[in-house]
Amino acid sequence: MSDQYQPPKVWSQDAESGGKWASINRPVSGATYEKTLPVGEHALQLYSMATPNGQKVTIMLEELLAQGKGADYDAHYIDIGEGEQFSSGFVDINPNSKIPALLDRENNKQVKVFESASILVYLAEKFNALLPNNGIERTTVMNWLFWLQGAAPYLGGGFGHFYAYAPEKFEYPINRFTMEIKRQLDVLDKQLENKAFIVGDTLSIADIAIWPWYGNLVLGNLYDAEQFLQVKDYTHVRRWAKELLSLPSFQRGQIVNRSWGEKWQQLKNRHSAQDIDNVLALKHE
Repeated sequence: MSDQYQPPKVWSQDAESGGKWASINRPVSGATYEKTLPVGEHALQLYSMATPNGQKVTIMLEELLAQGKGADYDAHYIDIGEGEQFSSGFVDINPNSKIPALLDRENNKQVKVFESASILVYLAEKFNALLPNNGIERTTVMNWLFWLQGAAPYLGGGFGHFYAYAPEKFEYPINRFTMEIKRQLDVLDKQLENKAFIVGDTLSIADIAIWPWYGNLVLGNLYDAEQFLQVKDYTHVRRWAKELLSLPSFQRGQIVNRSWGEKWQQLKNRHSAQDIDNVLALKHE
């Protein structure tokens, strides 16, 4: 084929072909400008955006609060489309410049936590919740947590990018990643066939990690791919996804650090439970 891409001997960045996120993608790390991050009154300071990775942490925090844990927090909106993850303040917490990033200031310490799975484990251990302390159950939860960390890039950076965001549609990458995503959904469907949650009868950080990606996907809230992927075939995943969405913590957590959708789905910054209450109340107006 005469129009087939031929890689050059040495790669150079071509911003024009980068698609939706070309303006923020770059081959180097580090801060691009100086800016101090805002800080609220609580010990836990979250800097994030309500992407699936961001929703993991806000759902986790809301579930901890629902369980009576002292996990109150301030959540500050980071607009990754505008490159706010490259500020000096954000890079100081996460040198990888990816949301979410958490700062724990309890007892005058500065604990910096980044990578969503690391944040979930950190919070689970800090508050002794949603992760068994030891034994087979803990290992099984960790298995599925790291399954998600390995699987989700195929969904987001693979399928999502080429199906929804790439400047042109190409059959090969879409077919390649579609096959993998349907395989992953089948894995989850079989795991959930006789279980209420990913690991048995108890909600865990495995559910909280997986739901924002695969729960949103099978509920038709990700990449507008519900029909294309035939998500209704995955009946056990859909049952699980709907049941988790019925929990107040999932309803509350998914709207934090969000700037799109209906008015009752948008809460850029969260400083108290009342902030979420006020936004959710708009659904019934």
